[in-house]
Amino acid sequence: MKIIIMAAGRGTRISRHIHGKPKCCVEFEGEPLIHRTIRILTEMKIGEVAIVTGYQSGEVLKAMGSYQVAKFYNPFFDVTNSIASLWFARDFFAVPDDVIIMNGDLFMEKELVASIVDETRLPVFLADSSRIKEADYRFQWQDNILKKYGKELPNEETTGEYVGIGKIDRRFILKFIAKMDEMINSQQSGKWWEDILYSFIGTGTDVYVKDINGIFWAELDYIEDFQRIERYLNENKPQ
Repeated sequence: MKIIIMAAGRGTRISRHIHGKPKCCVEFEGEPLIHRTIRILTEMKIGEVAIVTGYQSGEVLKAMGSYQVAKFYNPFFDVTNSIASLWFARDFFAVPDDVIIMNGDLFMEKELVASIVDETRLPVFLADSSRIKEADYRFQWQDNILKKYGKELPNEETTGEYVGIGKIDRRFILKFIAKMDEMINSQQSGKWWEDILYSFIGTGTDVYVKDINGIFWAELDYIEDFQRIERYLNENKPQ
């Protein structure tokens, strides 16, 4: 299995609160988020890890510490989106293997990682049905199949919040790459990497959703997310 961490973006919504540093470099309990993420993945021995950087790449690599992972760089991070960043890592996952793609600002525990590693209905996104009113990027799914998505979905059409991580199986990876190449070649570099999977909805290929209601997670988009993570860590300190 291969795991790709998307860490090229700037994070403008929270930037002024974190003094312009990359979101994945924000520290919790004295440990940068990106270091914590790679530590968890390394301890779980899931597979080969890669990271795609862009904004303040040197700071991100420094925050990783001594962990050895495959490194890729998007030099156009300020004028493209995560689909372009993923394209720069194309050679890393252009092989018949299962691939997990996750956003670098995702705070997670091992339980969340295990839930997607063990999932067999693929391709799949993780989502949380406990977060509807406060949901940022919204999903609607039926029978674990993604039907609608977007920030503008009203509460009555929202089944849960997208978590920021997905998994693609080895049988589907070549189709995924072909669609990514098609989108890049047609100048769609402003899309998110998730848009590759969204493009298959309604075409005969099901995109699945796994509900992780009850497992703590947070994407570091707003200062409120930072505060929620801090509260969680304070409430769950080892006795």
